[in-house]
Amino acid sequence: MKTLTPALAAALAGGVGTFATCWRLTRADGRVFGFTDHDRDLVFAGVVHAAATGFTATETTARADLSVGGLEVEGALTSDVLTVDDVEAGLWDGAAIEIDLVDWSDPNRRLTLRRGVLGEISRADGAFTAEVRSLAHALDETRGRLFQHRCDAELGDARCGVVVATTEVVVAAIVDDHRLRITGLESATAGDFDRGLARVTDGEGAGRSSEIRFHGVEIDGVVLDLWRPLGAGLAVGDRLALTPGCDRRFETCRDRFGNAVAFRGFPFIPGNDFLIASPAVGGAVNDGGAYVS
Repeated sequence: MKTLTPALAAALAGGVGTFATCWRLTRADGRVFGFTDHDRDLVFAGVVHAAATGFTATETTARADLSVGGLEVEGALTSDVLTVDDVEAGLWDGAAIEIDLVDWSDPNRRLTLRRGVLGEISRADGAFTAEVRSLAHALDETRGRLFQHRCDAELGDARCGVVVATTEVVVAAIVDDHRLRITGLESATAGDFDRGLARVTDGEGAGRSSEIRFHGVEIDGVVLDLWRPLGAGLAVGDRLALTPGCDRRFETCRDRFGNAVAFRGFPFIPGNDFLIASPAVGGAVNDGGAYVS
């Protein structure tokens, strides 16, 4: 239930509407951006809400059972702060969003309609559509540990304990948005940086990062295939800091990182087939080892 101030209630009850919708977004890097569907910029809470940015929102539903209501924000990628490169680089992923109904004749008269975070973002034909997830969405996420074969720690975190070294490489060629040729990694074995992280350390795209989908060695040199582009600002000669990845298997933890004692999975639990196994003939030991997936 939303409570209106007397001034706001009187303005809503008036015969002439002077209201606009404003969106305020706070990215993970701390930068705050404001947008409005009014024809002039609106300033409140210390943020300039830029006009004529093409923002619109679909109908939303608020439910008492804490389920996630459906709301999407749509807009054109025409603003100086809304660019294709930033969207593709993931800078807007998980941004906090607040949607307000504002009296443009007096921005102090306003009502917060919705708070949440940006979810999936898609783009096409120079425009984007962003899913807005309510604060209740966090209650739908998996919490705690799972009883599974593979490790559930992140390589290098406190639970893992491995000291992860960073390798500096140089971009030798940009094959396409997702694929780079690099120098400085010639001595590494192909696959060592699968599931790792590539972070740009200099140039126009400094600070951007992407997970590494595939690290391979070809005739023309070492290649990195990235899950998402590092942006149009990336150029040949820019440096990247690479951290290795881990497939979370016990064998990898033991043989590659020498960290079996801190393995955070359960590699020896029987697989699903063990539940329907029948007695073996011929003296074979039925200890479940043959059924571990």
